[in-house]
Amino acid sequence: MSIRTTFRSATLLAFISSLLTVGALHATETQLSAIDIVLKPDATMSNRAQESNARLLKDYPQGFALDASHNPHITLLQRYVKTSDLNKVFDAANSVIRKERPMRWRLNAFKYYYGKGDKTGLAGIVVKPTANLLRLQRELIEAVAPYSVPTGNAAAFVTTPEEPSINKFTIDWVSSYVEKASGKNFNPHVTTGIGTIAFLDKLLAEPFQPFSFSPAGVYVYQLGDNGTARKELTSLGNNPK
Repeated sequence: MSIRTTFRSATLLAFISSLLTVGALHATETQLSAIDIVLKPDATMSNRAQESNARLLKDYPQGFALDASHNPHITLLQRYVKTSDLNKVFDAANSVIRKERPMRWRLNAFKYYYGKGDKTGLAGIVVKPTANLLRLQRELIEAVAPYSVPTGNAAAFVTTPEEPSINKFTIDWVSSYVEKASGKNFNPHVTTGIGTIAFLDKLLAEPFQPFSFSPAGVYVYQLGDNGTARKELTSLGNNPK
């Protein structure tokens, strides 16, 4: 074999090796899961959320229905984690839930709210933050921190043929959740759907009858678009009462 042939062969092998390395790195980058650790509410809150969702769908049929793949929930923590670390994340979060036992708590819902987009908004029912909720969130952040990844992409989320894309706001929000939605910025709520701005303004002007409810369980979900809890990954703490 000539020197020229040997050089060409070595160059080709190096090129193939570099492609494989890039592919492996790309695969590693995309093997992330966007997770949501949530309190699942009891029937009292779930029924109120369903009633609100039905009204929103009449106003904006292109929105989403609360169903088995769009579960009513109160988000405690959203993070990107390596999919290979999910069991470690579950174990860490389990230790917190078993200590805190949040299913014994009573929580209070006191108003509607919505996050404003261009022509529509994402609506919800707001829950009063309590010392218990704030402590639980802080402990979960600390427990999951060793497995958290700063950024992710659409591949970390659940998509379907009916909902094939993840909007940029959702992708960015998971990265910034701890900074923007924890501690003094924590706004516990149950998302109820999407409506037009005109309808949502009328909704917020209506009297709101406060009510109390309890968490029915704590779960980890994989997120879908608009922060929906699309795929249940596990329940935490054996849901002790």
